[in-house]
Amino acid sequence: MSKTKLGLNTICAHVGEIKDEQFKGAVSPIYLSSSYEYLDVDIKRYPRYFNTPNQEYLAKKIAALEHKETAMIFGSGMAAISHMFLAFLKAGDHIVVQNTIYGGTTNFIREEFPKLDIEFTFTNGYSKADFEAAIQPNTKLIHIETPSNPLLTVTDIKAVAKLAKRKKIITSIDNTFASSVNQTPADFGIDLIMHSATKYYGGHSDICAGAVAGSKEHMDKIWNVSKNLGGSLSDFTIWMLERSMKTLGLRVKAQTKNALKMAKWLEKQDFVKHVYYPGLKSHPEYELAKMQMKGFGAMLSFELQDELDAVKFQKKLKLIKASMSLAGVESTVLNPAQTSHSLLTQAQRDALGISDGLIRFSVGIEAVKDLKQDIKQAIKSL
Repeated sequence: MSKTKLGLNTICAHVGEIKDEQFKGAVSPIYLSSSYEYLDVDIKRYPRYFNTPNQEYLAKKIAALEHKETAMIFGSGMAAISHMFLAFLKAGDHIVVQNTIYGGTTNFIREEFPKLDIEFTFTNGYSKADFEAAIQPNTKLIHIETPSNPLLTVTDIKAVAKLAKRKKIITSIDNTFASSVNQTPADFGIDLIMHSATKYYGGHSDICAGAVAGSKEHMDKIWNVSKNLGGSLSDFTIWMLERSMKTLGLRVKAQTKNALKMAKWLEKQDFVKHVYYPGLKSHPEYELAKMQMKGFGAMLSFELQDELDAVKFQKKLKLIKASMSLAGVESTVLNPAQTSHSLLTQAQRDALGISDGLIRFSVGIEAVKDLKQDIKQAIKSL
């Protein structure tokens, strides 16, 4: 049976597991060796070559989830995306980048590409017309992120993929916020799918990792660069990631259900100025999100009324944690202006609509009534 025909939770639980042939254990063994036999073997294994047993088998799970031929696991999300960019861009090439994306990606492009003589254009918006207007004769790659970090904008994946294929341009997407549970970009024609595996793939706030999935042809190009840059991940962390991904479908579906309830509730509160969540009918891309997503995700953002201090509000929370990262089973909040997008200038943040009072809310698996109560008590104590 084709892996893509298996159910989501079956893929999470079983695809990419290493069979314990000797003791018949239910859990994949860990291969911690950094040195493997090289004589008379089909595969010369080495950690920096991304082909140790644990690396190889977890890649099968990620590829199956993303409906791609193969995948690679990296030491972080930024390692994954930077290796992907460098595999397809060289001096004189041009990349079109969606304007509403993760701040770390934006900073990498602005800081590193000029050193390499790689040209780039950030779109004015995120419609098909915005991407088409930014394409140049030397454009080799179009990169999108949907839903985006932190304003949850939604880009038409199919439209961008069709445009790129017509122009013979490779496409990539950061699929972290949606996760493989809620969105499958390959089904809409995207070539390369990237994840910060620290987030929903890990899901327990205890590992740092990244992943890219694609065709064998495209992934071979990434491997040719990555084996030289050395951004591989330790096998113990890969084993922890595989353990975590067994419950990916269960966790993310529960978090997504909670997020929709919280977004609808926050939208009705008089202490909230605006809520950004693609599952709300007030979201400008609600219909598009409904068409290309299986669920609206567990991430949302909201702004408090001007007279309320966002930082003081976070300090008053007792259950919800003010935290640097996202997507763990526990609910967390942060100010993007001070964290994920702090490397951008004030002018750049203002242009994107990222105010100092914007709060990004990663909804966890807690009881919704407890999350509501925590927010209410924090507001009352201000």
